[in-house]
Amino acid sequence: MKYYPVFLDIRGKKCVVVGGGDVAARKAERLLDCGAKVFVISPNISPAIAALKEKKIISHIAARYSGDLINAAALVIGATDDEKTNAAISLDARKQGIPVNIVDDPQKCDFILPSLLQRGDLAITIGTGGKSPALARHLREELEAKYGKEYETLLNILGNLRVKMIKNEGIGKDWFESLLAEGILDSIKEKNKDKVKKTVQKITGEEVEFEFN
Repeated sequence: MKYYPVFLDIRGKKCVVVGGGDVAARKAERLLDCGAKVFVISPNISPAIAALKEKKIISHIAARYSGDLINAAALVIGATDDEKTNAAISLDARKQGIPVNIVDDPQKCDFILPSLLQRGDLAITIGTGGKSPALARHLREELEAKYGKEYETLLNILGNLRVKMIKNEGIGKDWFESLLAEGILDSIKEKNKDKVKKTVQKITGEEVEFEFN
């Protein structure tokens, strides 16, 4: 099996998590981070899901799973500890043409979820084809140490510069490498705003506004 890597826009779309435990909570939280309308189906829910429900940021359906509950969903995640329920979720979703993920059971999945390192809009994902989540987690932890919050700030600066760069053909193609060579990441780590601005001005001739993350 070779998966096709893709980033989905699920903002405002119905996404269903079946299950009420800690794993389901983590899946729901990631969907919420991406702007989805999250529906959790489970008779019983963990304190983490109860907290999301109390904040009214998820919809909780306090019922056992049935196929009609996933109608019109953009995607479905099965996170129960019952194999028969998980099999039914996978079958029902596929009948409706809804992408489905069953936690820890790649054979019942249309997609699998990679280990994720997030720095603002910067997303670094690690996939092992479902063969070793432990290896994916290990590599993610290594990357977390290497790519800190300064990369979130750097990306915001680069995004602002890109808009200006498109309008200004005078900025050379090697401006990104030049910014790194001038030590902009170190300046961001030190939260030296003046130095960051001076570096950007020197390399690109542009002024940029930003905040440290």
